[in-house]
Amino acid sequence: MSESKNKNNLRVKGRLMSASEIERTLVRLAHEIVEKSNGSDDLALVGIKRRGVPLAERLGKLISAIEKRPVDTGVLDIQFYRDDLSTAGARPVVTPGAIGFSVEGRDVVICDDVLYTGRTARAALDALFDHGRPRRVQLAVLIDRGHRELPIEATYVGRYVPTSSREIIEVKFQEVDQTEEVLLVEKAS
Repeated sequence: MSESKNKNNLRVKGRLMSASEIERTLVRLAHEIVEKSNGSDDLALVGIKRRGVPLAERLGKLISAIEKRPVDTGVLDIQFYRDDLSTAGARPVVTPGAIGFSVEGRDVVICDDVLYTGRTARAALDALFDHGRPRRVQLAVLIDRGHRELPIEATYVGRYVPTSSREIIEVKFQEVDQTEEVLLVEKAS
């Protein structure tokens, strides 16, 4: 395997963010969330499995440090809510407390690594509302790459990266990938 190709026949075009750039971006996003939330009294962060989870956890720690009080962070599993994966099967069974706290009446920020078509965010909204009715829901993403198929926009964006349909953004977090960077890769023809 050469350095510029990976296992899925993808060619690395460049590194968009280093570990330190990711950290600086998360610090900025944490401050923006605190500012727009007027503090953190009813604030909760929910990460979309997989790479939204470390994003939510890190933002939660940063916001807790800024506000000098803990911020609830939880996990949202949306695999059964995706409309572009499978139409077979009944609605998923929602396990009470699966997120880890009640979302009822809270200001919830859904966290994900990349915003692309908007379908993941739509599925996350469906999953979240099956757990209760938040007062307000916002979306925080590390990368917004455009190409929306649904009318969904993020409230908090780490970086806008215009991409072609052949390009893919690969976010790698230490907690999941044992490395920390954001890569722009392209499908080899």
